[in-house]
Amino acid sequence: MLTESIRAIFTTNLGIRKGERVLVFTDRLSEKELLDPRDQCKRERLRDIAYLTAEIGKSFTKNILFHEYPSVRSHGAEPPEELWRLAFGAKVVRELAGSGLLIPVLAKEISDRGTKKAEALIRAQRDSAVNAVIALSHYSTSHTRFRDFLTRICGSRYASMPLFEPSMLEGAMNVDWKALAKRTAAIAKTVNRAETVKITTQNGTRLSLSKKGRKALPDTGILTRAGSFGNLPAGEVYLAPLEGTASGVLVLQWAPTRELRSPVRLMVKKGRAVSVEGNEPYAELLRAKLNERKENRNIAELGIGTNEKAKRPDNILESEKILGTIHIALGDNSSFGGMVKTPFHQDFVFFRPTVKLIDKEGAKTTLMKDGKFIG
Repeated sequence: MLTESIRAIFTTNLGIRKGERVLVFTDRLSEKELLDPRDQCKRERLRDIAYLTAEIGKSFTKNILFHEYPSVRSHGAEPPEELWRLAFGAKVVRELAGSGLLIPVLAKEISDRGTKKAEALIRAQRDSAVNAVIALSHYSTSHTRFRDFLTRICGSRYASMPLFEPSMLEGAMNVDWKALAKRTAAIAKTVNRAETVKITTQNGTRLSLSKKGRKALPDTGILTRAGSFGNLPAGEVYLAPLEGTASGVLVLQWAPTRELRSPVRLMVKKGRAVSVEGNEPYAELLRAKLNERKENRNIAELGIGTNEKAKRPDNILESEKILGTIHIALGDNSSFGGMVKTPFHQDFVFFRPTVKLIDKEGAKTTLMKDGKFIG
């Protein structure tokens, strides 16, 4: 089952053809990371999956590129220069560096004008880029310029698989992909009729936000078209809320990889998490991260889970896909329709939500009630 699911990544999910260049990468523990034996074992197993995926990929194309780099220690941070070189070509990276653009891009501090210059350089040599990417790093590259430039400008197909674990190959990856795609697309269509979204949960979460001018996108796991991007496991509808519009309170009961000992409350005003309340150890870690940069406080994403085979609540890659959940992210949303750039993006899942949609005329529709889709 494990190898069959990995083979399906190349056939069903990415549709790899002979001769295509495929980049598989992972990250290893940096010297500054101190983990308990359980978490260290998870990281080592992720590296093993990446190595195995690269080896299996050689039966589909001879042009498999494999790379491992020291972890960047944050979801949404740009990967190192060497990975850019492998993905885009050495000449592109030299020109970005020579133009004074590479360092600002890697630091996520590049101006809009600089971004346009970087895009022009990459576009002129887009044929040098890899055809597809399988991103098996622990820290997510989904919300990076690296991923955005590859998919949007170069037309590369991109499977983002941060925090991936072997159990997913037999669980959330073992899904009817066509049925999942149909369900996810239908939910995205419904959400896109709305201008305002209101969310409540039984544990006290309440959040209101505007999606005016923003499009909800389906993450279906079918990444065969040029420029396709999504998670594996897949199964969500996601959007970047309009900055400055989210307000309410988020009651966290799960960190990205474990259940919290006690709830952590985030107060949200004018689109930002303005305070973190709670004595749980994770609360202090989150406070420190939000204090690093004001952009880290941004309410970056609303997502809706659509995968009926996703079950695990203790791994955000899978838990945010669980059918009938929602997730809210903080930080960067510049790669999927938002305006905030920062080397941080963190999702939090919420169970049994009630989600109400309000269109521009004020008409209300209940999308979900206590985690069950209506209609």
